[in-house]
Amino acid sequence: MTAETAAKSQIPPPSRLLALSELPRALAELGALPWFAPLLLNAPRGDGHPVLVLPGFVTTDISTGLLRRYLELLGYTPFAWELGRNLGPKAIGKQGEKLVARLDAIYAETGRKVSIVGWSLGGVMARQVARRRPDIVRQVITLGSPFTGDPRASTVWKAYEALTEHRLNDPDTQEQLRESRAVPPVPSTAIFTKADGVVSWRNCREAAGEATDNIEVYGSHCGLGVNASVLYAIADRLAQPDGEWAPFKRNGLRALIYPSSGHVH
Repeated sequence: MTAETAAKSQIPPPSRLLALSELPRALAELGALPWFAPLLLNAPRGDGHPVLVLPGFVTTDISTGLLRRYLELLGYTPFAWELGRNLGPKAIGKQGEKLVARLDAIYAETGRKVSIVGWSLGGVMARQVARRRPDIVRQVITLGSPFTGDPRASTVWKAYEALTEHRLNDPDTQEQLRESRAVPPVPSTAIFTKADGVVSWRNCREAAGEATDNIEVYGSHCGLGVNASVLYAIADRLAQPDGEWAPFKRNGLRALIYPSSGHVH
C-alpha cells in the first residue's frame, strides 16, 4: 500500500450528528431560497446550450426538478436523465452505456455540446461519460460527488452495495474507481460542503489543473440541489463561453459566501 493509498483509506465517514441533521438542514436551505431570489435572478444568463442534470443515489429526476427549472429560467435547455431511480449500474448499464446513449441523443437533438451537472453519485457518472464522449461534453459540474478516495468514507456505502448489487471490491468497480480519480478531459468544477453528512467532503474535491476548480459552500449534502449558493455557482460556471473556461472568482461579496477553492495538490 502506498502512502497516498494509506492516507485515503484513513479518511473517516461523516459524523453521526451531520448524518442525522441532513434532512432538517436541507429543508432549511430550500425554505431560504425566496430570500435569495434577487441574487439568483441576477446570475449570469445562459446561451441556450443543453445541460444534462443527473440525480444522486436512489433519487430520481424529481429531485433535480427545481435545479432544471432554474436553468431554464436563465436561458439554458435543461434535460433530465430519464433513467429512473439512480441505482448505479442498474440504471446506467455496467459500463454506463445507457447514460452515454442519453448524452448522444441530446447532442443529436440540439447539435451543441452538452454540459453535465451531477449530484452525488450522479457527478461520478458525469465524469465517467465525459471520458467516453469528450468531443460532445462542454464541461462537468459535480455536487458533493465522492469521485476520489475510499468510497467507504460514506454513511451509505452499505446501502449502495445492497440496492445496486454493485460490490466495491469487484474488479470492474475497482477499475472504475481508478478511472474516476483521474481529471476529466473537459473543464471540471467540484462543488462541495465540509458539513456533508453523507460522504466525506475530502473525497469530493478535484485535483489542481488548468481546467479544474473546487467551490466550497455552506450547507448539507441533501440540500445541494436547492442551495442558493450552489445554484448561483452553477449559473456562473455554465455561463462561460465554450472554450473560454476560467476558475471561479471569489472577489468582493463572493469571498464571504464561498470560503475557498479547496484544491488538492
